[in-house]
Amino acid sequence: MLPLLETEAPGITAELILQQVANGVAKGSVYALIAVGYTMVYGVLQLINFAHGEVYMLGAYFSYYPAKWFGYVPETGEKPKVPLYLIGALFVGSMAACAAVGMLIERLAYRPLRNSSRLAALITAIGVSLFLQNAGQMVFGADPKGFPVFMDQESVPLGPIELANTKLVIIVVAAIMMTGLHLFVQRTKPGAAMRACSFDMRTARLMGVNVDRTVAMTFALGSAMAAVGGVLVAMDQPRLTPLMGLMMGLKAFIAAVLGGIGSIPGAALGGLVLGVAESVVGTWSTTYAEAVAFIVLILVLLVKPSGLLGKSGREKV
Repeated sequence: MLPLLETEAPGITAELILQQVANGVAKGSVYALIAVGYTMVYGVLQLINFAHGEVYMLGAYFSYYPAKWFGYVPETGEKPKVPLYLIGALFVGSMAACAAVGMLIERLAYRPLRNSSRLAALITAIGVSLFLQNAGQMVFGADPKGFPVFMDQESVPLGPIELANTKLVIIVVAAIMMTGLHLFVQRTKPGAAMRACSFDMRTARLMGVNVDRTVAMTFALGSAMAAVGGVLVAMDQPRLTPLMGLMMGLKAFIAAVLGGIGSIPGAALGGLVLGVAESVVGTWSTTYAEAVAFIVLILVLLVKPSGLLGKSGREKV
């Protein structure tokens, strides 16, 4: 047992704080997966896509219904565990479906306003978010849905603490996805096109970059990452609602601002910092934990508006 921390709150030990930090890393990993969608779109278009949280929600539902059709979400009785090969198919299918939704949103809602004022684009983004929330309630129903069992939840010992195996899967999958995305943007030709558009879209077009295709790809990648986050959260907390993306999307946006919106490593760092801060504060009070994200946003805007890894001036993906 580790020694007690010097605190007035009874029962709070260093071991408990470490446990909360580990849980916060898992929570922050999901924030990071969603935050990269905000940061990539902003880096290219200087647009905050407030409908991104709803794409995260759709990602969870896009894996729920196929599992239900295959019989892994029975109405009553014990839920059968989804086989490994089907889990992979559900992840890939959800990513593909959300990528298509992201490109559709960009084509129908944002591309016609590309040369309009930022205020018009911002109002449109809020409108798309509200449309998807209400459409989700109409299509999926407002009642919560139980997600299929991907794995039996067990505790994995990690030194002096234990971590649920579902949270460990979240951390590992998020790390792989974030690393893969960073390498794609930095070391591939399409990634170079994205970076060129983020630097100067007009010059990139003159240099032969297909700007419309690059922007659509940016939305697709960001939406696919949000889909992964949706499935991972549903796997750990099996309760789906059409409004589940509202608060999660807002906190992921704050994580992107904290890390430096426009920077993929910044989005990852901001998500982890925010997740750990919420979990540690939750050790003392779950009520105050919900306010941490908004306090962090205010402090960042006051002290360092460019974020932890952001640079003043024009942001880049």
